[in-house]
Amino acid sequence: MSDAAQGGQATVAIVDDHEAVRLGLRAACRDAGYDVVAETADVPTLLAALAARDGGRCDVVVLDLSLGDGSSVTDNVRSVLATGSAVLVHSIADRVAAVRQALAAGAAGVIPKASPMASVIAAIATVARGEALTNVEWASAIEADRDFAKAQLGRREHDVLHLYASGLPLKLVATQLGIAHSTAREYLDRIRAKYVEVGRPAPTKVDLLRRAVEDGILPGLDGDGGDARR
Repeated sequence: MSDAAQGGQATVAIVDDHEAVRLGLRAACRDAGYDVVAETADVPTLLAALAARDGGRCDVVVLDLSLGDGSSVTDNVRSVLATGSAVLVHSIADRVAAVRQALAAGAAGVIPKASPMASVIAAIATVARGEALTNVEWASAIEADRDFAKAQLGRREHDVLHLYASGLPLKLVATQLGIAHSTAREYLDRIRAKYVEVGRPAPTKVDLLRRAVEDGILPGLDGDGGDARR
């Protein structure tokens, strides 16, 4: 469990090949009470810095969408996720295809570089709590992808996903639907298998929330364009 989830000081790392961006984010994060444990220009340097830390991870890595070393955003996101850290992509808003790749690779959300710093800090807080950041940039990236394949869920699978992704424990999902806990588990396993089949795996509850929002099973945006569960 992350320090943030336990009520402690959340740890943040920053990866951006522009020093001014790193310095600005570091100052803002520290002012907001975050412990900035690393700031690097590329992912390999970040991985080395995290490996030297106790636990080998941090709560949130704020990752530049496009780094000057020519690295792939998909590879960068996956490499960071492999440490156990969550990824918040810091992007130029018009890079929709790259944003889509980052989200598909497992990034918890994307925040434009043109956003006010207060919005960036709020996004970091959302991701540090283990929640998906659902905002206009996420929705735009999904809508722009004509090849985005929805999992074909049956009615009962749809109901299970709706309740479970909304935050109910699986036992309460089963109770509300009038089915056995083991049956609810079978439905959940089938849902995950169907998402794997369309190339959109959802191994965690947060991933299932993201899939439910992406497929219109849960609302993705509130009136302010913020996180769906606030």
